[in-house]
Amino acid sequence: MKTYVIDKKEDLEKFKDDFGYNVDGNLKINISIFIEGRLSVRGFLSIEAGGYIKAGWSIKAVWYIEAGWSIKAGEYIKAGEYIKAGEYIESGGSYGISAGLSISCVGKLIYGLKCFAGICTVRKISDDEKTITCGEHCGGVVEYGILNEIGLKENSDMSGKTVEVKIDGHTYTAIIQ
Repeated sequence: MKTYVIDKKEDLEKFKDDFGYNVDGNLKINISIFIEGRLSVRGFLSIEAGGYIKAGWSIKAVWYIEAGWSIKAGEYIKAGEYIKAGEYIESGGSYGISAGLSISCVGKLIYGLKCFAGICTVRKISDDEKTITCGEHCGGVVEYGILNEIGLKENSDMSGKTVEVKIDGHTYTAIIQ
């Protein structure tokens, strides 16, 4: 399966369709990005460390979704394997989150209705593989999976941290106040 690398928003345009973006392969995103529709990836979705992805509708990957910072969707977030974010995971409105294996973030896990982790149907899985680990559970109901709230760290809001953002090929550094 081919892996596509996105270094600027324009690189994603070749995957545009009537509903947002549809990628027939793996997708590595080296920038923080906002998508106005949905993002559907046939393979894995990986966002660089310190990066985030935000979609107006939904984010879906057949394999896994992993972001250095955060994952946010206006509707649902779904992955065939795991979902992992360095900071927080949020799905909008009354929508939920589902993963074939685990879900993890050090910040807040935010969703409206239901969360499912460890719904793998092709093999037996361990308790670790169906665990939802988060700093703070701010969602609806864990319908399936084992919730493990680890508590929010003092600086989990990123205050005082240095971040780099790439825009149109230029790298900008900022300290979050």
